[in-house]
Amino acid sequence: MNLRGVGVSPGIGHGPSYVLTVSVPEPPEGATYTGEAEQEKERAMVALTQVAGELESRGNRAGGEAEDILKAQALMVEDPGLVVKVRSLIDRGLAAPRAVFEAFTKYRDVLAGSGGYLGERAADLGDLRDRVIAVLNGQDIPGLPAAPAEPYVLVARDLAPADTALLSRDDVAAFVTEEGGPTSHTAIMARSMGVPAVVACPGATGIAPGVRVMVDGTSGEVRVEPAESDVADAVGAATARQAALASWTGPGVTADGHSVPLLANVGGPAELEAAVAAGAEGIGLYRSEFLFLGRSEPPSAEEQRHAYRAAQAAFPGGTVVVRTLDGGADKPLAFLPMPAEENPALGERGLRRFARFPEVMDVQLDALASCEGVRVMAPMVATAEEAAWFARECAEKGLTDVGVMIEIPSAALRAADLLDRVDFVSIGTNDLSQYAFAADRGLGAMSALQDPWQPALLDLVATTALAAARAGKPCGVCGEASADPALACVLTGLGVSSLSMAHSALAAVRAGLAAHTMEQCEAAADAARTGSSAADARARARVHLPGLDRLGL
Repeated sequence: MNLRGVGVSPGIGHGPSYVLTVSVPEPPEGATYTGEAEQEKERAMVALTQVAGELESRGNRAGGEAEDILKAQALMVEDPGLVVKVRSLIDRGLAAPRAVFEAFTKYRDVLAGSGGYLGERAADLGDLRDRVIAVLNGQDIPGLPAAPAEPYVLVARDLAPADTALLSRDDVAAFVTEEGGPTSHTAIMARSMGVPAVVACPGATGIAPGVRVMVDGTSGEVRVEPAESDVADAVGAATARQAALASWTGPGVTADGHSVPLLANVGGPAELEAAVAAGAEGIGLYRSEFLFLGRSEPPSAEEQRHAYRAAQAAFPGGTVVVRTLDGGADKPLAFLPMPAEENPALGERGLRRFARFPEVMDVQLDALASCEGVRVMAPMVATAEEAAWFARECAEKGLTDVGVMIEIPSAALRAADLLDRVDFVSIGTNDLSQYAFAADRGLGAMSALQDPWQPALLDLVATTALAAARAGKPCGVCGEASADPALACVLTGLGVSSLSMAHSALAAVRAGLAAHTMEQCEAAADAARTGSSAADARARARVHLPGLDRLGL
């Protein structure tokens, strides 16, 4: 049996399946309690506190990005609004498990309707709800094998951070989920672990427990009970490919000497070592919001300075681009009150929200200004007026290398106007796709419209790169599109000056660029833009990139 989903973390993984099925029954509707309301409310509060404490503990043991995610979830469990709702429902006579179920379910449904990053967190809230109910019922949450005999393929409808935070590559060969998208926690954790992963894979939980499964995190194919010879061939090809790619070292450059700096996307200090080890030439996207997530108050200027200087120290003399706080809507922050919005992805987020809270902005810009040589860019800029405002705010702090992200079609179409106000631009292909195609980037059903090979998206990239070339200013790409070796060649041919990606993709992209001349990259770019679909664009481009086949890419 073969299944197919969306590959979100490359590589081949194989092993026995472990199907994670969490079965916490819904408390009966209208269930009541005996005894006093205050005792029942206390029982609920104890369960909430216990689950929050367990999440904090797991986060402390996991460290890195997982720690930030789990601490944010701990805050969600004890969210004052949720606590008030639970207590109110108990006052109305509902038993604690039912009160927790109704309060959390309502909150989850609100998040699910928000779309984007916030919509994907709805699955997390369902997991948190079930954990609290399990504690109240004295029920164990089904866990993962403590000491597996061999690495297994973890299969689930969806995976919560609490399930995956403490996993290692020694235990897990691959992830497969029915739900999720490229920005789901499963995808994020898999890429950071270097484990192959496929999401949005219909029928995955129908795989029988214990059967052998092979997962291709590049193509999205999931093969159940593959022949041993097929596994050996796939693993052999993947191993040979990795060995060949590892032989390509040094800076990013085409076969005829055109320089294309290859940079890393990082979420904080914990990811710097891996980026350096992978040969990154600098940081093209430092997601500073990960310093702010999961906190009841923003980090101090000193804490931020320490983080940014650590990035500089990791890449002495190299490029370090820090994106200012990208909070709001899809990345809620406990210390910044959120307005009620029917369409949060189209609301007050990124620079719009940054401007609403000048005290938070001032602290971050002051911290960045103390780090000489750091480049600063603003997220979610729509107009030249917004770009000019951000540039003025930075100039007042002494920041001299200021840019903006191109994530909104209006910014791409009028890139020349924005470049009159700032020193560089960086294209975020994930959000640019979302807004160009009106397709939620976190929704598996919309994955075809999120394909960065879509010709319309390539047109927006070309428009931006041309404006930057005419202005004599840099234009990078820091979305997931950069991680595809073929697309990296096309982006280079479109005139992009640097590429930033997850550290795990650097070797393949470096090898792909080095195998082709600038003329081949330009021919591939022109061919891709004549395509009628993403698949057609990809096929047309690869005709001009023969080195990819030789490299097994």
